[in-house]
Amino acid sequence: MSIELANESGVEVPADLIISSARFAVAAMDVHPAAELSILCVDLDAMADMHMQWMDLPGPTDVMSFPMDELAPGGRPDAAEPGPAILGDIVLCPEFAAEQAKSARRSFEHELSMLTIHGVLHLLGYDHAEPEEEKEMFGLQNRILDDFYAERNRQAKVRRQSDRDTRLLTNIGFTDLTTGDTASTEDE
Repeated sequence: MSIELANESGVEVPADLIISSARFAVAAMDVHPAAELSILCVDLDAMADMHMQWMDLPGPTDVMSFPMDELAPGGRPDAAEPGPAILGDIVLCPEFAAEQAKSARRSFEHELSMLTIHGVLHLLGYDHAEPEEEKEMFGLQNRILDDFYAERNRQAKVRRQSDRDTRLLTNIGFTDLTTGDTASTEDE
């Protein structure tokens, strides 16, 4: 999966977390692994301009999505066979997200992960204009977000255990942290 992130917002963002969130959501939705996605972080004024231009709504918003390829079963009708697609663009407004997170008593990082997953779902055709659509989309968004955090926690636990193992092996003289060499157990 190719994911490009550009930050033009003037706000420092956790780029790795945003990309990981998008990558996880795309994989959870079983999108072709060679698909492409672009994420752009913009300031309040740029988001307000886009919101007016594309949604005819005044003021900034947290996230907007711009799908590119038609993602229907079997792929595009003009494609020879199903394959990778350009999903589209997700536009995030970190400054708006930070205020929204503060109001909801969530971390900025959590808000950006949630909005990124939300944006991916919009690219895949999900919407929340009607109550049933909203229930489906937000239910799916929350499940993917929960699974994302569970996987991050699992990976962190594995890393911590690996670090403990390395320290233990180093302490008993089995490995050298500086070189990664293991001590020989046979006479040479």
